[in-house]
Amino acid sequence: MTLVRFKPVREFDNINNSIQKYFDDFTTMKSSFNTDSFSPKFDVSEKGNQLIIDAEIPGVNKEDFKITLQDNILTIQGEKKNASEENERKYFITERSYGSFNKSFTLPEEVDSDKVNAKFNNGVLSIILDKVAEQAPVEKIIEVK
Repeated sequence: MTLVRFKPVREFDNINNSIQKYFDDFTTMKSSFNTDSFSPKFDVSEKGNQLIIDAEIPGVNKEDFKITLQDNILTIQGEKKNASEENERKYFITERSYGSFNKSFTLPEEVDSDKVNAKFNNGVLSIILDKVAEQAPVEKIIEVK
């Protein structure tokens, strides 16, 4: 009979390898399913009397955006096009994503639709919306007849 030295840490290594393999398979599977999806990242903030929306959207031309404001809902639509759709290329790794995106925000406060500014610089879209100034409630005295 042969004696095998017991190493409890070896079991943890096996578990760790199994978990790592699962996540490696999952990320590969995820990227193969999402080849036509592109989802920019957004920040929504407030500064004084303004709401500011910043989005990281590299690789998109400013002509490819459509920004609308209706009923206090801001919608940003666009498309990141794959510029290298050549059939002659042989890819080894493709990690960049392409496709259209559509994001809507219900704004937390009423904004002035005439005072909306949008700038696109170095892959960052910035939208600045001026809030409507709050009006003091007017008390009206109603005469009883």
